[in-house]
Amino acid sequence: MRVIFAGTPEFARVALERLHAAGFVIPLVLTQPDRPAGRGMKLQPSPVKQFALEHGIAVAQPRSLRLDGKYPEDAAAARAALLEAGADVMVVAAYGLILPQWVLDLPRLGCLNIHASLLPRWRGAAPIHRAIEAGDAETGVTIMQMDAGLDTGDMLVDERIAIAPEDTTATLHDKVAALGGRLIVEALELAACGGLKPVKQPAEGVTYAHKIEKAEAAIDWSQPAEALARRIRAFDPFPGATAQVGGETVKFWKARALPGRGSVEPGTIVSVDAAGIGVACGDEGRLEVTELQRAGGRRLPASEFLRGFPLQAGQRFEA
Repeated sequence: MRVIFAGTPEFARVALERLHAAGFVIPLVLTQPDRPAGRGMKLQPSPVKQFALEHGIAVAQPRSLRLDGKYPEDAAAARAALLEAGADVMVVAAYGLILPQWVLDLPRLGCLNIHASLLPRWRGAAPIHRAIEAGDAETGVTIMQMDAGLDTGDMLVDERIAIAPEDTTATLHDKVAALGGRLIVEALELAACGGLKPVKQPAEGVTYAHKIEKAEAAIDWSQPAEALARRIRAFDPFPGATAQVGGETVKFWKARALPGRGSVEPGTIVSVDAAGIGVACGDEGRLEVTELQRAGGRRLPASEFLRGFPLQAGQRFEA
Protein backbone atom coordinates (compact mmCIF):
# COMPACT_ATOMS: atom_id res chain seq x y z
CA MET A 1 0.00 0.00 0.00
CA ARG A 2 1.28 3.44 -0.98
CA VAL A 3 0.64 6.05 1.73
CA ILE A 4 0.95 9.84 1.48
CA PHE A 5 1.48 11.30 4.93
CA ALA A 6 0.42 14.82 5.98
CA GLY A 7 1.49 16.10 9.39
CA THR A 8 3.69 18.60 11.16
CA PRO A 9 4.49 18.33 14.91
CA GLU A 10 5.98 15.58 17.07
CA PHE A 11 2.58 13.91 17.44
CA ALA A 12 2.55 13.34 13.69
CA ARG A 13 6.23 12.31 13.52
CA VAL A 14 5.52 9.39 15.86
CA ALA A 15 2.83 8.09 13.49
CA LEU A 16 5.06 8.54 10.43
CA GLU A 17 7.82 6.60 12.16
CA ARG A 18 5.44 3.72 12.91
CA LEU A 19 4.15 3.61 9.32
CA HIS A 20 7.70 3.62 7.99
CA ALA A 21 8.75 0.84 10.38
CA ALA A 22 5.71 -1.23 9.37
CA GLY A 23 6.92 -1.25 5.78
CA PHE A 24 4.34 0.92 4.07
CA VAL A 25 5.59 2.70 0.95
CA ILE A 26 5.57 6.44 1.64
CA PRO A 27 6.26 8.28 -1.63
CA LEU A 28 5.45 11.77 -0.31
CA VAL A 29 5.12 13.74 2.91
CA LEU A 30 3.19 17.00 3.24
CA THR A 31 4.12 19.29 6.12
CA GLN A 32 3.91 22.95 7.11
CA PRO A 33 6.53 25.39 5.80
CA ASP A 34 9.61 25.86 7.99
CA ARG A 35 9.02 28.28 10.86
CA PRO A 36 11.40 30.57 12.79
CA ALA A 37 12.22 29.19 16.24
CA GLY A 38 14.80 29.42 19.01
CA ARG A 39 16.74 32.41 20.25
CA GLY A 40 18.09 33.21 16.82
CA MET A 41 14.64 32.73 15.22
CA LYS A 42 16.18 30.70 12.43
CA LEU A 43 13.92 28.72 10.13
CA GLN A 44 13.40 25.24 11.54
CA PRO A 45 11.93 22.21 9.75
CA SER A 46 9.00 20.45 11.39
CA PRO A 47 9.62 17.11 13.18
CA VAL A 48 7.82 15.38 10.29
CA LYS A 49 10.07 17.01 7.71
CA GLN A 50 13.17 16.08 9.68
CA PHE A 51 12.12 12.42 9.74
CA ALA A 52 11.25 12.42 6.04
CA LEU A 53 14.61 13.91 5.02
CA GLU A 54 16.51 11.47 7.24
CA HIS A 55 14.78 8.58 5.46
CA GLY A 56 14.87 9.86 1.88
CA ILE A 57 11.16 10.63 1.59
CA ALA A 58 10.06 13.42 -0.76
CA VAL A 59 8.63 16.48 1.03
CA ALA A 60 6.15 19.14 -0.11
CA GLN A 61 5.42 22.23 2.00
CA PRO A 62 2.55 24.15 0.39
CA ARG A 63 1.24 27.22 2.18
CA SER A 64 -2.25 26.28 1.04
CA LEU A 65 -3.98 23.45 -0.82
CA ARG A 66 -6.81 25.61 -2.15
CA LEU A 67 -6.50 25.92 -5.92
CA ASP A 68 -8.61 29.11 -5.78
CA GLY A 69 -6.98 30.50 -2.63
CA LYS A 70 -4.21 32.91 -1.72
CA TYR A 71 -1.38 30.63 -2.92
CA PRO A 72 -2.69 28.87 -6.05
CA GLU A 73 0.84 28.14 -7.25
CA ASP A 74 1.55 26.18 -4.04
CA ALA A 75 -1.69 24.24 -4.40
CA ALA A 76 -1.02 23.44 -8.04
CA ALA A 77 2.49 22.17 -7.27
CA ALA A 78 1.12 20.06 -4.41
CA ARG A 79 -1.57 18.62 -6.69
CA ALA A 80 1.06 17.59 -9.22
CA ALA A 81 3.15 15.95 -6.48
CA LEU A 82 0.12 14.11 -5.07
CA LEU A 83 -0.86 12.81 -8.50
CA GLU A 84 2.69 11.67 -9.19
CA ALA A 85 2.84 9.85 -5.84
CA GLY A 86 -0.06 7.63 -6.93
CA ALA A 87 -0.99 6.73 -3.37
CA ASP A 88 -3.80 4.46 -2.23
CA VAL A 89 -4.51 6.52 0.89
CA MET A 90 -3.49 9.69 2.70
CA VAL A 91 -2.87 9.63 6.45
CA VAL A 92 -3.32 12.98 8.21
CA ALA A 93 -2.12 13.82 11.72
CA ALA A 94 -2.04 17.38 13.08
CA TYR A 95 -1.17 18.74 9.65
CA GLY A 96 -2.42 22.29 10.15
CA LEU A 97 -3.94 22.94 6.73
CA ILE A 98 -7.56 22.41 5.70
CA LEU A 99 -7.87 19.72 3.03
CA PRO A 100 -10.17 20.81 0.19
CA GLN A 101 -12.50 18.30 -1.41
CA TRP A 102 -10.15 17.56 -4.30
CA VAL A 103 -7.55 16.27 -1.84
CA LEU A 104 -10.11 14.19 0.09
CA ASP A 105 -11.24 12.57 -3.17
CA LEU A 106 -7.81 11.93 -4.67
CA PRO A 107 -6.59 8.70 -3.01
CA ARG A 108 -8.46 5.47 -3.73
CA LEU A 109 -9.17 4.93 -0.02
CA GLY A 110 -9.56 8.60 0.81
CA CYS A 111 -7.91 10.37 3.75
CA LEU A 112 -7.65 8.89 7.23
CA ASN A 113 -7.12 11.18 10.21
CA ILE A 114 -5.45 10.30 13.52
CA HIS A 115 -7.48 12.30 16.03
CA ALA A 116 -6.40 12.55 19.67
CA SER A 117 -9.78 12.07 21.33
CA LEU A 118 -12.74 9.72 21.52
CA LEU A 119 -14.96 11.34 18.93
CA PRO A 120 -17.35 13.10 18.95
CA ARG A 121 -15.89 14.48 22.20
CA TRP A 122 -13.23 17.13 21.62
CA ARG A 123 -13.40 17.76 17.93
CA GLY A 124 -11.02 20.54 16.97
CA ALA A 125 -7.49 21.77 17.52
CA ALA A 126 -6.58 21.04 21.16
CA PRO A 127 -8.21 17.79 22.30
CA ILE A 128 -5.45 16.76 24.72
CA HIS A 129 -5.36 20.12 26.52
CA ARG A 130 -9.12 20.38 26.79
CA ALA A 131 -9.61 16.83 28.07
CA ILE A 132 -7.26 17.52 31.00
CA GLU A 133 -8.71 20.96 31.62
CA ALA A 134 -12.24 19.54 31.76
CA GLY A 135 -11.26 16.81 34.21
CA ASP A 136 -12.03 13.89 31.87
CA ALA A 137 -11.16 10.49 33.33
CA GLU A 138 -10.16 9.10 29.93
CA THR A 139 -9.38 10.03 26.37
CA GLY A 140 -8.04 8.07 23.42
CA VAL A 141 -7.49 8.04 19.69
CA THR A 142 -9.98 7.77 16.86
CA ILE A 143 -8.93 6.88 13.32
CA MET A 144 -11.48 8.70 11.20
CA GLN A 145 -12.43 8.78 7.53
CA MET A 146 -12.10 12.46 6.72
CA ASP A 147 -14.91 14.45 5.15
CA ALA A 148 -15.46 18.17 4.56
CA GLY A 149 -16.56 18.84 8.16
CA LEU A 150 -14.49 19.58 11.26
CA ASP A 151 -13.65 16.10 12.58
CA THR A 152 -17.11 14.87 11.61
CA GLY A 153 -16.19 11.83 9.49
CA ASP A 154 -16.98 8.17 10.11
CA MET A 155 -15.05 6.41 12.87
CA LEU A 156 -12.95 3.46 11.73
CA VAL A 157 -10.86 2.39 14.75
CA ASP A 158 -10.64 3.76 18.27
CA GLU A 159 -9.13 2.91 21.64
CA ARG A 160 -9.41 4.42 25.12
CA ILE A 161 -6.65 5.47 27.49
CA ALA A 162 -6.95 6.62 31.10
CA ILE A 163 -5.90 10.14 32.07
CA ALA A 164 -3.74 9.81 35.19
CA PRO A 165 -4.23 12.35 38.03
CA GLU A 166 -0.70 13.70 37.43
CA ASP A 167 -0.87 13.81 33.62
CA THR A 168 0.06 17.05 31.91
CA THR A 169 -0.49 17.81 28.26
CA ALA A 170 3.18 16.86 27.72
CA THR A 171 2.90 13.41 29.31
CA LEU A 172 -0.53 12.61 27.89
CA HIS A 173 0.60 13.77 24.44
CA ASP A 174 3.31 11.12 24.41
CA LYS A 175 0.90 8.35 25.44
CA VAL A 176 -1.69 9.37 22.87
CA ALA A 177 0.93 9.79 20.10
CA ALA A 178 2.19 6.25 20.68
CA LEU A 179 -1.37 4.94 20.64
CA GLY A 180 -2.14 6.82 17.43
CA GLY A 181 0.93 5.37 15.73
CA ARG A 182 -0.15 1.85 16.60
CA LEU A 183 -3.79 2.35 15.63
CA ILE A 184 -3.06 3.84 12.19
CA VAL A 185 -0.94 0.82 11.31
CA GLU A 186 -3.80 -1.45 12.40
CA ALA A 187 -6.30 0.61 10.40
CA LEU A 188 -4.23 0.44 7.20
CA GLU A 189 -3.72 -3.29 7.60
CA LEU A 190 -7.49 -3.67 7.89
CA ALA A 191 -8.02 -1.36 4.90
CA ALA A 192 -5.70 -3.50 2.79
CA CYS A 193 -8.00 -6.49 3.21
CA GLY A 194 -11.29 -4.58 3.17
CA GLY A 195 -11.80 -5.07 6.88
CA LEU A 196 -12.63 -1.51 7.94
CA LYS A 197 -16.18 -0.99 9.18
CA PRO A 198 -17.10 2.74 9.22
CA VAL A 199 -19.35 3.91 12.05
CA LYS A 200 -21.20 7.21 12.00
CA GLN A 201 -20.40 9.55 14.87
CA PRO A 202 -23.27 9.92 17.34
CA ALA A 203 -25.07 13.24 17.37
CA GLU A 204 -24.93 13.37 21.18
CA GLY A 205 -21.84 14.29 23.18
CA VAL A 206 -20.22 16.63 20.67
CA THR A 207 -17.71 19.06 22.22
CA TYR A 208 -15.15 21.36 20.63
CA ALA A 209 -11.52 21.68 21.68
CA HIS A 210 -10.82 25.25 20.72
CA LYS A 211 -7.24 26.28 19.99
CA ILE A 212 -5.19 27.27 23.04
CA GLU A 213 -4.56 31.00 23.13
CA LYS A 214 -1.77 32.74 25.05
CA ALA A 215 -4.37 34.99 26.65
CA GLU A 216 -5.74 31.96 28.51
CA ALA A 217 -2.53 31.65 30.52
CA ALA A 218 -3.56 34.26 33.13
CA ILE A 219 -4.95 32.55 36.23
CA ASP A 220 -8.41 33.58 37.37
CA TRP A 221 -8.19 33.09 41.14
CA SER A 222 -11.97 33.24 41.48
CA GLN A 223 -12.10 29.74 40.01
CA PRO A 224 -12.17 26.62 42.25
CA ALA A 225 -8.80 25.21 43.28
CA GLU A 226 -9.38 21.88 41.50
CA ALA A 227 -10.20 23.65 38.22
CA LEU A 228 -7.00 25.70 38.48
CA ALA A 229 -4.89 22.62 39.24
CA ARG A 230 -6.28 20.97 36.11
CA ARG A 231 -5.63 24.06 34.01
CA ILE A 232 -2.01 24.22 35.16
CA ARG A 233 -1.55 20.60 34.04
CA ALA A 234 -3.40 21.25 30.78
CA PHE A 235 -1.21 24.26 29.96
CA ASP A 236 2.08 22.39 30.48
CA PRO A 237 4.16 22.85 28.31
CA PHE A 238 2.20 25.60 26.48
CA PRO A 239 1.30 28.33 27.23
CA GLY A 240 1.88 27.83 30.96
CA ALA A 241 -0.32 29.35 33.69
CA THR A 242 0.74 32.81 34.86
CA ALA A 243 0.10 35.40 37.57
CA GLN A 244 1.68 38.67 38.66
CA VAL A 245 3.29 39.30 42.04
CA GLY A 246 5.88 41.84 43.15
CA GLY A 247 5.91 43.40 39.70
CA GLU A 248 6.93 40.12 38.01
CA THR A 249 5.21 37.46 35.97
CA VAL A 250 5.44 34.01 37.52
CA LYS A 251 4.56 30.75 35.76
CA PHE A 252 3.00 27.86 37.66
CA TRP A 253 3.89 24.35 36.50
CA LYS A 254 2.79 22.01 39.27
CA ALA A 255 0.07 22.44 41.86
CA ARG A 256 -2.57 20.52 43.78
CA ALA A 257 -5.91 21.47 45.26
CA LEU A 258 -6.22 21.36 49.05
CA PRO A 259 -9.07 22.27 51.41
CA GLY A 260 -9.10 25.38 53.58
CA ARG A 261 -8.19 28.87 52.44
CA GLY A 262 -9.32 31.08 55.29
CA SER A 263 -11.35 34.28 55.00
CA VAL A 264 -9.14 36.10 52.50
CA GLU A 265 -9.55 37.30 48.94
CA PRO A 266 -8.86 34.83 46.10
CA GLY A 267 -5.24 35.09 44.98
CA THR A 268 -3.96 35.80 48.48
CA ILE A 269 -1.00 33.72 49.67
CA VAL A 270 -2.10 31.86 52.80
CA SER A 271 0.97 29.70 53.43
CA VAL A 272 4.63 29.57 52.40
CA ASP A 273 6.96 26.66 53.17
CA ALA A 274 9.29 24.20 51.49
CA ALA A 275 6.37 22.00 50.42
CA GLY A 276 4.72 24.75 48.39
CA ILE A 277 2.97 28.09 48.25
CA GLY A 278 -0.69 28.02 49.26
CA VAL A 279 -2.95 30.46 47.42
CA ALA A 280 -6.62 31.09 48.19
CA CYS A 281 -9.05 30.27 45.39
CA GLY A 282 -12.67 31.06 44.62
CA ASP A 283 -14.13 28.10 46.48
CA GLU A 284 -13.28 26.96 50.00
CA GLY A 285 -9.99 25.53 48.79
CA ARG A 286 -6.47 26.66 48.17
CA LEU A 287 -3.95 25.86 45.47
CA GLU A 288 -0.63 24.53 46.74
CA VAL A 289 1.90 25.44 44.05
CA THR A 290 4.99 23.21 44.07
CA GLU A 291 6.86 24.20 40.89
CA LEU A 292 7.27 27.76 39.58
CA GLN A 293 9.32 29.82 37.15
CA ARG A 294 10.34 33.48 36.95
CA ALA A 295 10.57 35.21 33.58
CA GLY A 296 13.85 34.16 31.95
CA GLY A 297 14.51 31.58 34.65
CA ARG A 298 14.18 27.83 35.02
CA ARG A 299 11.40 25.73 36.42
CA LEU A 300 12.15 25.26 40.11
CA PRO A 301 10.65 23.42 43.07
CA ALA A 302 8.95 25.82 45.45
CA SER A 303 11.76 25.51 48.03
CA GLU A 304 14.41 26.63 45.49
CA PHE A 305 12.16 29.26 43.94
CA LEU A 306 11.60 30.91 47.32
CA ARG A 307 15.34 31.24 47.94
CA GLY A 308 15.62 33.57 44.96
CA PHE A 309 12.16 35.12 45.15
CA PRO A 310 10.90 35.32 48.73
CA LEU A 311 7.15 35.41 49.23
CA GLN A 312 5.10 35.63 52.40
CA ALA A 313 1.56 35.05 53.57
CA GLY A 314 -0.66 38.03 52.87
CA GLN A 315 0.85 38.91 49.50
CA ARG A 316 -1.51 38.57 46.61
CA PHE A 317 -1.18 37.16 43.12
CA GLU A 318 -2.96 39.14 40.42
CA ALA A 319 -4.11 37.75 37.08
